[in-house]
Amino acid sequence: MQFINYLGQDAYTNIAMDSWLLYNLKPTEPVFSLWQNKRAVIVGRNQNTFAEVNQDYIDNHDVQVVRRVSGGGAVYHDEGNICFTFFVPVESSASVNFKQFVQPMYDALHAVGINAQITGRNDLEVEGKKISGNAQRYAGGYLMHHGTLLWDTDVEAMIRSLNVSDEKFVSKAAKSVRARVGNIKDYAPEDLTLDSFIEALKYYLTDEGKDNELILSDNQLAGIKDWRDSQFSTWDWNYGESPKFAFSNHAKFTGGSIDVQVNVEHGKITEINFLGDFLGVRDWRDIKEQFIGIEFTPEAVHKVLTSNKEGQYFGTIENDELAQMFKADDLVE
Repeated sequence: MQFINYLGQDAYTNIAMDSWLLYNLKPTEPVFSLWQNKRAVIVGRNQNTFAEVNQDYIDNHDVQVVRRVSGGGAVYHDEGNICFTFFVPVESSASVNFKQFVQPMYDALHAVGINAQITGRNDLEVEGKKISGNAQRYAGGYLMHHGTLLWDTDVEAMIRSLNVSDEKFVSKAAKSVRARVGNIKDYAPEDLTLDSFIEALKYYLTDEGKDNELILSDNQLAGIKDWRDSQFSTWDWNYGESPKFAFSNHAKFTGGSIDVQVNVEHGKITEINFLGDFLGVRDWRDIKEQFIGIEFTPEAVHKVLTSNKEGQYFGTIENDELAQMFKADDLVE
């Protein structure tokens, strides 16, 4: 197979590239790529991003959040993780067989000394440990099959990035299921490094180096970068595309107790209610409409509260305290 080199380790760019190539490359034969992201959470097309990520950890550890066009659950990427993508001409989506497209990577792993097994509908395991997850998307006669290979991923960072309770979420999105995972490095031959592993996979998949690189044109690269900037790096796509959900939170402050109830659609507040024994000087309902339509983030809520601070709508409860109640990752299982 010919291969394509991706454009560095920016997750916004690489996920945009995956999608752009699916819709625009139109190869006559299968093409593949091996690539890496810096720290990122990649969310499935049908998932609620707010329910999938630990936003505090994401913000404090420079973890990118990107929504992909394929289904499945949220996954964590870092420089110990290898991503792979196959672009395959397929006559009809009815003919797509998941195992058929996991097979090339299964064969490649065995060729470099990794005794992997195909399990479930789309996973690769070694000695019962999940080392790879896969997803697919069909469009216009072409299948994009992509997945991950955990070589030496920071498992603690992965868990922390994704460790969010959905106890107070009522969402139409499918939730990711935390699975048992393992790093390939622990099962690899001693002389196999990350770089040599990638090169060995590439050598196998290119028919022992006989197939060359598919070079993209300047116009193709410009199209990919445009998709990155106009869609895949935007809040509206990565958070706003989340299915509608209901959120509630409770807190007790020196200024009184308060319950927040919110409906969210396309990442923005559509309904809001505050309950509790707080001693508001004015009725908060006077400013209710100012919350409708804003992003479901503490920053957006804080902006509304600050612009109305003279009204003391929530008594002595501080704006910072109240705004922090809109952090989805504060939920506890």
